[in-house]
Order: sequence, then C-alpha cells, then structure tokens
Amino acid sequence: MRQPGDRAPAPGPLALVQNLLNTVDIEAGRDRLRTIAELTAFATRYGPTGLTFGDSDVTQLRRFRDALREACRGHAGAPVPTPAVAMLRHALGTAPLILSIDGNGAARAVPAAGLDGAAALVAHVAAAILDAVAAGTWPRLKACAAHRCQWVYYDHSPAGRGRWCTMSICGSRAKMRAYRAGHSTRRPTPPN
Repeated sequence: MRQPGDRAPAPGPLALVQNLLNTVDIEAGRDRLRTIAELTAFATRYGPTGLTFGDSDVTQLRRFRDALREACRGHAGAPVPTPAVAMLRHALGTAPLILSIDGNGAARAVPAAGLDGAAALVAHVAAAILDAVAAGTWPRLKACAAHRCQWVYYDHSPAGRGRWCTMSICGSRAKMRAYRAGHSTRRPTPPN
C-alpha cells in the first residue's frame, strides 16, 4: 500500500488499523476491499489468519473502515459525524473482547474466542486501538485533512499537530488554495 511522503507507518498493532483504513485510496479511486477474496487476502497479510468471510462481511468491513476513518479525521480536528459514531458503536458491539492476563501479570484486551468473519477482524482492530489508547498513540493516527485525500498516517511530529499525510503534496495544495483565496478577495479597485 502507498505511504505518501516519507512518513513511517504506525507503531505496533496500530499498523493493522492504519492498513485497514488505507485499503481505499480516495484520491486514486481505488478500493482494495471489494470482494471476499480481497478481504481474505487483507486479513491473511495484516490481521488474523484462517478467517472465513461472506458478502455481508465485505459490506460491513467497508462501512466500519469508513466510519473509523472519520474518527481519525477527528484526530486532525474535523468533527466526527453522528452516523459514523453510531456505526462504530454497532460494529464494535458485535466484536467482543476479553481481558487476558499473561504469566507475568500483564493484562490486555484480546478478541473473544469463537469469532469469525467481520466480527473477528473488527475485534482485532478494537484490541489494537485499546493498546494504542493505553500507549497514548491512538490520537496520532490521523486522516489527512485534504478532503480528496484522507490517507491515514501516523503523526510522528513532536507536537502531534500534523494535518496532512505529506506536507509536500496535500499541505502545499492547502496552503496554495488559502493563498489564492486570500488574494482573490483583495482585488485592487480600478482607478476612477
């Protein structure tokens, strides 16, 4: 999958979330989750293996992905639409997690046993998000503020205030639009 600019991918389990969100390239008009085969290939490459998917899983995962992108747009300052929040609540409610404690006493949320299809993949994404929340990295997973891009990137900047997937492309375009808009409103008045 493309990585605009020179941004490093999201750390640890958050990379699963980033890879899921970037299965659609809005600017190029390409979606890599259109079929059961594409969803299975994604899960095999980035998530849990051995899952079986049906047509409804493809639709459900695409809706979940799009709503989750809205949450990442929220990390860059955009309001998260109410339908996206509702979709996330619904999808995450069908993907139960359990608390697992290992031999060293470390605790983490893991997908409940017996899940398959979209519910299993959503549960793995939810567990990755909870890990990122605990690590304080979740708010740094952002969708590019450029509406026609929305590529999801991990903001490695020290202040964590990045807005674009790459400053040299989307950031420059936004600044140029702002510059032009400012100059078009300040037209010189013709002499009398």
